[in-house]
Amino acid sequence: MLVFVTPFRPHASPEQSAASFGQPLPKSPIPLKATPISAAFPIPRPEYEWDEDYEPFSDHKKPTSTSRKTTKRTQQAGYSDAANIKRRSTKRSLNIELASCPSSSSDPNESVEEIMMMFDSLQRRILQLDEKEDAGRRADLKAGTLMMQNGRRINNLKTIGPVPGVEIGDIFFFRIEMCIVGLHAPAMAGIDYISVKHVRKNDTLAVSIISSGGYENDDNDMDILVYTGQGGNSRHKEKHDQKLERGNLALMNSMKRKNLIRVVRSAQDLFLNSGKIYIYDGLYRVEDSWMDKAKNGFSVFKYKLRREPGQPDGISVWKMTEKWKANPATRDKAILLDLSSKVENIPVCLVNDVDDEKGPSYFNYVTGVEYLRPLSKTKPLQSCQCPSVCLPGDPNCSCSQLNGGDLPYTSSGLLVKHIPMLYECSSRCHCSQNCRNRVTQKGVYLNFEVFWTGNCGWGVRSWDPIRAGTFICEYAGKVIDETNLNMDGEEDEYTFCTSWPIDKVLGWNLGAELLEDASANVTTERLKRLPIAISAKCSGNVARFLNHSCSPNLLWQPVQYDHGDNSYPHIMFFAMKHIPPMTELTYDYGTRGAPPGIKGKFPNAPKLKPCLCGSTNCRGSF
Repeated sequence: MLVFVTPFRPHASPEQSAASFGQPLPKSPIPLKATPISAAFPIPRPEYEWDEDYEPFSDHKKPTSTSRKTTKRTQQAGYSDAANIKRRSTKRSLNIELASCPSSSSDPNESVEEIMMMFDSLQRRILQLDEKEDAGRRADLKAGTLMMQNGRRINNLKTIGPVPGVEIGDIFFFRIEMCIVGLHAPAMAGIDYISVKHVRKNDTLAVSIISSGGYENDDNDMDILVYTGQGGNSRHKEKHDQKLERGNLALMNSMKRKNLIRVVRSAQDLFLNSGKIYIYDGLYRVEDSWMDKAKNGFSVFKYKLRREPGQPDGISVWKMTEKWKANPATRDKAILLDLSSKVENIPVCLVNDVDDEKGPSYFNYVTGVEYLRPLSKTKPLQSCQCPSVCLPGDPNCSCSQLNGGDLPYTSSGLLVKHIPMLYECSSRCHCSQNCRNRVTQKGVYLNFEVFWTGNCGWGVRSWDPIRAGTFICEYAGKVIDETNLNMDGEEDEYTFCTSWPIDKVLGWNLGAELLEDASANVTTERLKRLPIAISAKCSGNVARFLNHSCSPNLLWQPVQYDHGDNSYPHIMFFAMKHIPPMTELTYDYGTRGAPPGIKGKFPNAPKLKPCLCGSTNCRGSF
């Protein structure tokens, strides 16, 4: 395995302030049968008022006349009275903990990553606790509320243009995530705007919009977005024509002022039927506007936005990978359409779009590990007697008890916390194969490609968007005796050896730990040294091509499901954060090339290798 190449991370786009107002754009034709807005509505002087799309997490405070509104909002967020009591006590302990965990980085990207990791960890843990108590399922809103109440957000002030630390192509699985990083403040409304002073009067200008996906685009031109205005279609009020106010007025003003607008596209989450994924697509300007008739017969506003040139790819990457998934043969520069030769559940594409390198040296593609001795001679793993599936909060589930009283995965299969040892249900358990505690043993369900990085060897990336906590793959190969390791030879390039978790991995649990006693935290003192070493030189899977980074997006988790010898678990990789399609997958090899305890005992212990990851936290070697 060679040195990590810097993953695809788009740079900040140009123009950050309103100083760029007034730059001309190419004229676009007004669509046929369009009615100019000025002909239908005079533009009124904007007045500040609250609409039904008000979000509970903005910097502005909405006046309330009665306590009923607060109660209603709380109920909509998924709280019961009992849950409110529990969460209030949680908030008090959370305040104390948060005061002691300020951001440890001055780099905006690192700060955004820390906030996002804290939120995701908190959200997953709240969901885990709520499932045990059969409480409300809006764990995202509960986590967001706790973050907001404790000041754990960044980029609080609304600005026109790029948001520090948020890159084009970044993905989000909850709208509240965009709120806490300052990309889009409203938790519900699709248009975010600010008030500005212009010619001795206040105007509103749009700063960001979220497209629901139902735009009237030519799909071949991803630089154009036709956006439908807001209002008139509430489920709780009588439908009516849209009005030139609030967000609609802000977009109209933005067309005249030609200010930059952040655009977030949305797509269906293919791994969660009712879920959406939000993709930050960069900066646009409003180029045209008109009125149209909606399917319900009422008038709506339409806005044509054009993407600023010279920006990194955003939604176009998604369109490209969707085409490849539908037909892998359309992938340009593919050397092999399936490196696994149908061993994996989904083909693994081998690609070189850099030079003439033909492929990696021969190896046998396998999906598991070969142990030093037969499993029949190892200690069996404890099994549960659950009749159908393991249920959260079931005190009689022995697998749950092995994992500290909790099932380690959410209902959608996400890892809740990084723990010293994770126990999945085994073949001896009575529960079915549909049990949520059987995740990694079912294999890979992501569309991977192994690609040539140029001067840094082969790497791995996915055609799919990956959510934090998602299972990636196992490190497959042959378990070897650590005393026979030759870490200076070719074996080293394809050998996995355990090392102490880095601070970033330990911090992955931070949000979850804020809800618990300090004694429950996973620290290096609780983690035991694992003597396991796995060689993938002759046999392995995509994991043998995972490169190193000092700022990785994957972590490794020891998992047991087919035997009870904890010294030789399966090594499973999970996503530490949300990973956009076509981003290289990496993990931290550690500062030792051999397992803990070997260095100093063997004269052939390896020398550190230079690191080329290029991250702000790069140690310079691994």
